[in-house]
Amino acid sequence: PHCVTALSDAEVEYVDKPGHLWHIRYPLADGSGEVIVATTRPETMLGDSGVCVNPNDERYRDIVGKMVILPLVNKEIPVVADDYAEMDFGTGCVKMTPAHDPNDFEVGLRHNLEVIRVLDDNGKVNENGGKYEGLDRYEARKQIVADLEAGGYLVKVEPYSHNVGTCYRCHQDVEPIISAQWFVKMKPLAKEAIRVVKDGETKFVPERFSKTYLNWMENVRDWCISRQLWWGHQIPAWTCADCGHITVSREDVCKCEKCGSANVERDPDVLDTWFSSALWPFETLGWPEKTEDLDYFYPTDVLVTGYDIIFFWVARMIFSGCEHTGKTPFHTVLIHGLVRDNQGRKMSKSLGNGIDPLEMIDKYGCDALRMNLITGNSPGNDTRFYTEKCEAMRNFANKLWNASRYVLMNLGEDAKNELPALDKLEIADKWVLSKLNTLIAEVTENLEKYELGVAVQKVYDFIWDTYCDWYIELTKARLYSEDAERKQTAISVLVYVLDQILRLLHPFMPFITEEIWQSIPHEGDALIIAKWPEYREDLAFKAEESHMESVMDAIRAIRNRRAEMNVPPSRKAALYVLTSKPLVYAEGEGFIQRLAYADTVTMLDKEPENLSGMVTIPTADAKLYIPMGQLVDVAKELDRISKELEKNRKFLGSLEAKLGNEKFVSRAPEAVVNAEKEKAQKTRDLIASLEQSEAALKSL
Repeated sequence: PHCVTALSDAEVEYVDKPGHLWHIRYPLADGSGEVIVATTRPETMLGDSGVCVNPNDERYRDIVGKMVILPLVNKEIPVVADDYAEMDFGTGCVKMTPAHDPNDFEVGLRHNLEVIRVLDDNGKVNENGGKYEGLDRYEARKQIVADLEAGGYLVKVEPYSHNVGTCYRCHQDVEPIISAQWFVKMKPLAKEAIRVVKDGETKFVPERFSKTYLNWMENVRDWCISRQLWWGHQIPAWTCADCGHITVSREDVCKCEKCGSANVERDPDVLDTWFSSALWPFETLGWPEKTEDLDYFYPTDVLVTGYDIIFFWVARMIFSGCEHTGKTPFHTVLIHGLVRDNQGRKMSKSLGNGIDPLEMIDKYGCDALRMNLITGNSPGNDTRFYTEKCEAMRNFANKLWNASRYVLMNLGEDAKNELPALDKLEIADKWVLSKLNTLIAEVTENLEKYELGVAVQKVYDFIWDTYCDWYIELTKARLYSEDAERKQTAISVLVYVLDQILRLLHPFMPFITEEIWQSIPHEGDALIIAKWPEYREDLAFKAEESHMESVMDAIRAIRNRRAEMNVPPSRKAALYVLTSKPLVYAEGEGFIQRLAYADTVTMLDKEPENLSGMVTIPTADAKLYIPMGQLVDVAKELDRISKELEKNRKFLGSLEAKLGNEKFVSRAPEAVVNAEKEKAQKTRDLIASLEQSEAALKSL
C-alpha cells in the first residue's frame, strides 16, 4: 500500500514479526454448533467466502458441506474440505479470503468460492466493508476485534510470531490482494536457463550460489511484470473500449486490430524495472538489430554482482538472453557480498551508518578506498567497512610513491627499462627477481580464480616488505658506490621490478600506478593497456633466493635481539657465525655488516668456548654469537635492570595483594579478575627475564 503497486514474489521480503492469533467463533447456520477459526488478520474476515478443514480431520468430517454464519457480516458461507488446512495449526479450521491471500485464492479456485475484495490499493477498507469503509487496515483490525468481543465471537487471543511479507523497497508490510496484472509464463523460459548453468555454460563464483540460483529457477512461479508506477517502460498493450480486445504491438496502436475501432487506450501500467534491466546485456549493444557491437561483445564475459539480486537481475538476464538471442549472456557470474558498517550491520538511512564514498575519496584518495574494499575480502562474503583501513591504504600509497621517487632520483637521463645480462646480476638482484617471478605466477593464478583479496594481499606484501623494506636497502651501497657497472645493474633491476609491480597493482590502485608508470622509462601509451607480467623460467633463481633468505633471517634475528636489549644502531659489535653454509654467509657479509650493525663477521667451525659472555642468536641454519660486552655498558645496564626489577616486584606485590583479597575476587566481575591475573603473570615473566639478563651480565 505504501508504494501502491503490484510486486513479484522475488520483491517480497519475509520478516519474522511478533503478532497475535485471534480465535473467532463462526456459528453453524443450522444451529447445531459452531467452529472456531484462528487468524492473524481479522480485518480480512469481511471478505471471507468459506471455512476450510482438512478432509482427514475426524473432528470436522460431519460439518463439511454445511454453512456457517460469518460474524459481523451475518452472511452464510460454506465449509469445504481441502488438504491445505493443517490439522495441528490453531483449531484446524481456516477462514478463506480468496481476494487477500494467495493460498486462499488457490483453494477458492478448487472449491468455487466467491472472491470478495475488501481492501483498496491504499490498504483501506472499500465499499464491501460495510460500516468499516474508509478505515486503514490496522485501524479496522482494532475496531473489528472490539466488535467481535462485544458480540461474543472472540474466544481468545494468543501472542504469535510469524513471517510477514514486506516490500523490498520501502520495507512496509505488503497486502495480498487480487487484481488484474500482466504475467510472464516462466516454465518455458526456466528450462533453458536451468540447462546453461547445469551444463557449465554459465558458472557462479563461488559455486555454492549456483545452488541458490537453480533452487529458485526450478521452483519459479509466473512473473508479475506490471507495476502501477509513474516511471518505467509503459506496457505496449492497447484495450479497445468498444469490443474489449487487447492489441499488443511494438508500434503505437491507433485502432483495434479486431474491430477497427479507433477508441483504444494504452495500458497505464509500466514494466517491472527488473524486466527492463534483464535486457541490458544485449539491448545496450544494439539488439534487436544485428550490430557489430552485438556480434563482437555478446555473449559478454564476467558479470560482477551481489548475492542479494541473483533472483532480481542475474536469473532474469540469463533467461532473457537465452530467449531473445539463443545464448547465455555471460560465462561467469562473480558474486560479492555486501559492504556493512564496522559493527556488521547493513548500511541504511534509518541507522545513519552509510558511508559517503566521495568523502572517503576526498580524505584518503580513490585508490585507498578501492584497496579498503578489496583487501581481506573473498567472493560471496560480506565485508565490514573500517575507516582506519582507508588510512592504512593511504599510507601504503605514500610508501609506494616515496619508493618510486627514490628510484627516479637515481635514474640517469638515458635510463632504460630493461634487465642487464644475467651474469651481471648479484645475489640480491637474483633474490628479488626470483621472488617477483613467483609473485607474478601466483597473482595471475589467483586472479584467474577470482581470488581478488588473496591476489592483492600478495602484491601489497611484496611491495611493502620485499621491495621497499628490503631490496631498496640492499641496493643502497651499490647506488652510492664508485663502481658504475654495479650501480647501473642495481638501478636497472630497481626500475624493472617497479615496472612489474605497478602492472600487478594497477587493477587495484589504477590512479597512482598510472601516474608513477608514466614517470619511469616505459613503452606504450598507458599502463591500463600495457602487457600483463608473465612468469619467466630464466628468472627463477631458487638457490640464490634461498641463500639470500638465510642471510636475511640472520639480519632479522640480530636486529630483533638488539632491539630487545635496547642497543642503538650506532653501537657496532663483532659477529661470529657457526653454520654448515659458510659460503652463503660469506657472500652476504656486506649486507650483514651494514644492516645488522656488525663490526666484523667471522666464520666458526665450532662453538665458542666461553658462551656465558656471548649473546646467542639461533636461526634456521646458523648460530650467531655476539660478545655481550660489545653490545652494552655492563655497569649501566645492571643499574637499569636493578631499577626495572624493583619497580616490577613492587607492582607484582600490589597485584598479588589484590588477588589475595577475598572480597575483591568474589565481588568483582570475572573479566576484571581474569585481567588482573593476566597482568600478574606477565609481570612474573618480565621479572624472570630481567633476572636472567642480570645473571648473564654479572657473569662477564
